[in-house]
Amino acid sequence: MITEFDTSLPSVRQVQNLIQQAKTIQLKLLTDDILTGKVIWQDAQCVCLVDENNQQTTVWKQAIVYIKPKD
Repeated sequence: MITEFDTSLPSVRQVQNLIQQAKTIQLKLLTDDILTGKVIWQDAQCVCLVDENNQQTTVWKQAIVYIKPKD
């Protein structure tokens, strides 16, 4: 289990950039579900996504297959 939030990791910096730029992303889960929205925060274990209805979803990072900007 990750116990520290390591901001030197490229993946952490990439998600931080998505948060700062308020980009809409697609987040695919191990269950094959695809969530669409904006990442509003992350910590060592989770990211929080907000959708077009302002619904917040907290997702465990270990459940994520990929995160990509939506065109």
